[in-house]
Amino acid sequence: MTTSEKQHLDLIIPCYNEAEGLPELFARLDALRTALDLHLELYFIDDGSTDETLELVKSYQPQAKSGFETSAHYLSFSRNFGKEAALLAGLRASRSELVALIDADLQDPPELLIEMLPMLETSDLDTVIAVRSDRKGEAWFVSLASRLFYALMKKLSKTEIISGVRDYRLMKRPVVDAILSLAEYNRFSKGLFSWVGFKKAYLPYDNQVRKSGKSKWNLTSKIKYAIDGFVNFSEAPLEIATFSGLSLVSITILAIIFLVVRQLFWHHSVNGWTSMIVIMLFCFGFVLLMLGIIGKYISNIFLETKRRPVYIIREEDEKNAK
Repeated sequence: MTTSEKQHLDLIIPCYNEAEGLPELFARLDALRTALDLHLELYFIDDGSTDETLELVKSYQPQAKSGFETSAHYLSFSRNFGKEAALLAGLRASRSELVALIDADLQDPPELLIEMLPMLETSDLDTVIAVRSDRKGEAWFVSLASRLFYALMKKLSKTEIISGVRDYRLMKRPVVDAILSLAEYNRFSKGLFSWVGFKKAYLPYDNQVRKSGKSKWNLTSKIKYAIDGFVNFSEAPLEIATFSGLSLVSITILAIIFLVVRQLFWHHSVNGWTSMIVIMLFCFGFVLLMLGIIGKYISNIFLETKRRPVYIIREEDEKNAK
């Protein structure tokens, strides 16, 4: 088999302040390199890191393998644009027929690619997706919230997103091209990957605890991520708001009719101002909540119409720039 006939794999690795864990990542990537009989291109996407991440990436020289090409590239953003932007930048930079996404924190074991590749090559699959089979090492409330999110998405969205699914996946070129054809600014990659379809298989693995550094996903960012998922892939919040509003109006009209009839025929005056005030406060709070839901959808539309770039590249290696 000639060099041009051998398979090429692009491995996309978003990084944000991962300097502490990069040496181990590099070592495991080098070990992986020896196990893969294909050409390997590594794309490190620096998401505006403020530590030594970019410097370490620049200095990294990946392990070579006789008869196969191996190279590392990098893109560095002008600021932190988020993981969704980093994934998009990596997909846009990729050129090979096989493309994989993996996190830099090693909670996605690089060694799983050794199992993913045969699954993709020996079947008519288009993508193989890593799925956590457990959540060992996570705080109980984080695990509970995650399970609740996926359960709600399953109920409220027409796009299937299974519990425990990761961005970690191996894809053929048509899947990547389909994702790149989706031009939206507000991106929720797990939903986009599911929405484009294609034949897929899931590879379960045990949850890996972060060994170094701190997670960049705090409670606020996780809540925002969940809200973005609902807004981008479900009209259910709007439908719930509409149904709830109609129900509340109907109940109010019936209550008014009852009170008027009661006053006209039985001359009973309405007592209990405290109860009335509590009900009014509830109604006002409910209305504000519904306005917030609608406002989130309008905000997304507003951002889409601005047509701002999803990210801005500050620096990239010369070979990748070409």
